[in-house]
Amino acid sequence: MIEKKIMGWHVIFAGFRNVKVSDPKVLLDRVRETSTAHIQIFDADMIAGFDHIYFSVLNALRAFNSGRRISENLAVEILLYASGQHQIRKAIEMLGVKPSSTRILVVALSKIKDNALQAILRFSEIVEGEKSDDVVKITDEKFEALKEAFEISDAELDAALRKSRREALTSVLIERTALLVTQA
Repeated sequence: MIEKKIMGWHVIFAGFRNVKVSDPKVLLDRVRETSTAHIQIFDADMIAGFDHIYFSVLNALRAFNSGRRISENLAVEILLYASGQHQIRKAIEMLGVKPSSTRILVVALSKIKDNALQAILRFSEIVEGEKSDDVVKITDEKFEALKEAFEISDAELDAALRKSRREALTSVLIERTALLVTQA
């Protein structure tokens, strides 16, 4: 579990592995019905490291504060930024938890720290799986899946290359989240 304070919000990121989710919507509804925090869940196999999701949250909060948001819901806004999509359906297809997902990342945020913590606690009580923040790390297999899902070319990776191709991939996705609000 990673806790951050971003723009006055308490944000908690928690990873889970070996999960079994038969119906992701039911899972999310069960957590949300008992929580006052904003909650979003992701297929962790589609998250390119902690920075990818951190900057998605940051950009979503900035969009809400500036009035330039895409959606009416902060949790959905985070999903849109993380996916680089304007359409909720496409964002869910890319990053949403599916019955086949075995690694999940949960993001809970609230102005009140205890509310965010309680949302994560409630999620961990409902989901079957083990806590593991390593689910967001980029493996070789995950690298290729992300590159394909986000349609990132070798030329785009090479242009962002500083240290490693994995870091370049994360940089490209962070850049795309920042540019999302400027796209028509």
